[in-house]
Amino acid sequence: MNVLLLNTYEHGGAGVACRRLQAALNETGVRANLLTGNDLGRRFPFYAERLSFLPYERDKSVRFSFSPANFGNNISTHPLVREADVLHLHWINQGFLSLDNIRQLAETGKPLVWTLHDMWAFTGGCHYSRGCDHFRQTCGECPYLRRPAAHDLSNRIWRRKHKLFPKNIQFVTCSEWLAGVARSSSLLQHYPVTAIANPIDTTVFKPLTAAERAAFRLEKGVAPGSKLLLFAAMKVSETRKGFQFLLESLRFLKAQHPDFQLEILVLGRAEPESLAALPYPAHALGLVQDQADLVRIYGTADVFVIPSLEDNLPNTVMESLACGTPVAGFNTGGIPEMVEHLQEGYIAPQGDSQALADGVLWVLNRDAGDALRDAARKKVEARYANAVIAEKYTELYRSLSRMSPYLE
Repeated sequence: MNVLLLNTYEHGGAGVACRRLQAALNETGVRANLLTGNDLGRRFPFYAERLSFLPYERDKSVRFSFSPANFGNNISTHPLVREADVLHLHWINQGFLSLDNIRQLAETGKPLVWTLHDMWAFTGGCHYSRGCDHFRQTCGECPYLRRPAAHDLSNRIWRRKHKLFPKNIQFVTCSEWLAGVARSSSLLQHYPVTAIANPIDTTVFKPLTAAERAAFRLEKGVAPGSKLLLFAAMKVSETRKGFQFLLESLRFLKAQHPDFQLEILVLGRAEPESLAALPYPAHALGLVQDQADLVRIYGTADVFVIPSLEDNLPNTVMESLACGTPVAGFNTGGIPEMVEHLQEGYIAPQGDSQALADGVLWVLNRDAGDALRDAARKKVEARYANAVIAEKYTELYRSLSRMSPYLE
């Protein structure tokens, strides 16, 4: 079987998940290639796509949170597309594939799988709806737009999707949460939607030895006796990643337990003022791509905190659990599927900073800390290991290959 994975970038959450799936499939004998927008070497569609949205955007903060999908690349005759038995779309926005291009791929007659890494496929353009449920009807009155109206840009994009989406798409979501939301949408309610998680290589992401953890702490200058809390975001200031709730919860922790020794690891792009606002010593790690370095960071932390307000099935949570580090986070998206409350960590009500502070303290004060670490590791081995996820996708590909694709 020859599968072609399609994703705009090699990097980013979807890009990482896509490359991991490629590796997992290849390990099990499925030939999987990856084609990205960068491979095509064409920048015009990206700039044209962004410029087409510029007159409509509410402000700069939503610029990359909404995608019209007007511009892209016709890759239906690309050699890798011609060779493939199955075409597997992932995150295809920002000028890689337009709505017309998706239709062109369907018209090749090859089975089409589309793994959703956010909500875009079933909304009028936004990647996360921020509490808006207009995608359950026909969109319109979009909060991302400068002039929301019943027949605004989001409504027009919804109608284009309704017209152009081919019927031979098998939709996959990384989390059960997103599957449920997709099935409730007006665009996808009649499509098959199944949930298959992202994979992770458990031979790479694995727990550290006590000596390895001690060496990392010494390298970073962590004070003896201090616990280590890890927060990660591509961009710390991105609202949906919830840094403001982390900050508030740590202030609660400091006020209520002034003698508690804690230091913070911040993974990602962080503004100096954000770090200065933390009530504990902080270590800015920047953006880290090397997997060995990520393993050292996750494996040394005593708790990984994810206060996201919107998220699907975060790679960061999976990486932390694989390294045996328990997680404290909000009841957001697919996070509770990954972290069972009081089993692999602590799940707080979304937006409740005090409860999050209680959760951090619960994890860090656990006498059975090794039991939490063991439970975290076992969850990943059972549910997210390469072989587990590759088998699920392989069976899906085979079932689709036995069917005759059709268009309406």
